[in-house]
Amino acid sequence: MSEQRESIENSRRQFVTGAASVAAATAATLAAGSANAAAEKTAGAYQIPELAPQWKALDLAKILKYPAAFLSVSQNNSLYLPTGAQAAEKQWERPSLPATVKVAKAARKAGNFKTFAWVGYEVFRESYPQSEFDRVHYESWVKGLESWPADKKTADNDLVAELRALVQPGDLEFNEQALQTAFVGTTLPLDLSRKGIKTIVITGIHTDWCIEGNARAARDAGYLPIVIGDATATQVLGEETNAFRRINNYFAPVISSDTFVKLLQS
Repeated sequence: MSEQRESIENSRRQFVTGAASVAAATAATLAAGSANAAAEKTAGAYQIPELAPQWKALDLAKILKYPAAFLSVSQNNSLYLPTGAQAAEKQWERPSLPATVKVAKAARKAGNFKTFAWVGYEVFRESYPQSEFDRVHYESWVKGLESWPADKKTADNDLVAELRALVQPGDLEFNEQALQTAFVGTTLPLDLSRKGIKTIVITGIHTDWCIEGNARAARDAGYLPIVIGDATATQVLGEETNAFRRINNYFAPVISSDTFVKLLQS
C-alpha cells in the first residue's frame, strides 16, 4: 500500500512540475510574441517611403554638401522621460532619439553644417503670445497639469540628456514661438541668411505637426529641407506612414538616418 501511495505522489509531483514548466514556457512564448508584435508595429510605422519621382532627379549627396543646417525640433524631457508631461506617448520606445544622435554626429563631422539649432517645444505656454485659438489649444495640452510648479515645468522643457551632450558653443537654442514652426518669431531665419545656408536637415517631434510645418516653411523660404524619417515621430504610433508619404510627395525628401550618413560619406 505504501509503495502504491509513493507512486501516486511521484506521479502528482511530476504532473505539477510538468504543468509549471508548460505554464512558464507558454508565458515566455506569449511575452516574446507580444514583444515581437510591438517591434513589428514600430518597424512598420517607420517604413521610409520610396523617394517621390521628382526627388529622384536630384543628386542628394551633392545637396547635402551645400552649406547646411541641422534642426532638432521638440526633442525634450517632456516627450522622452516617463516623468514628462507628454510621457503617455512613450517616445523613448521609438527610434527617433538614437537616430537623431546618429544624424547630429554625422553632420558635425561633415564640416559643411554651419548651423546646429536645438529648437525647444514648451507644452506649458502661459507666456506665449496667443490668439483666441492658441489660448484654448494650449490649455487643452496641459489639462490636469496646471498645478505643476515652475521648476518642474522648466525641467520638462529641457533638451533631453542624450542631445544635450551634443550641444556645442555657438549652437542655437530657442523655443518655437508659433504653433508649429521655428521660422516665425525666432533668430533662426537671420542666422540661416547670414551663414548662406541652402540645405536644412530636420529631425524631431511631431512628424505630422512641427516637422511637417518646418519643412513647409523651409521650402517657402527658399531652402532645401530634407526630413530624416526615423529621427521623427508622430504623437500616435502608426501615423508616421501617412505623414512620411505626405511630406515626401509634396514638400521635401524623406530619407532614413542610415541613408543620410551614407550620402554624406559618398
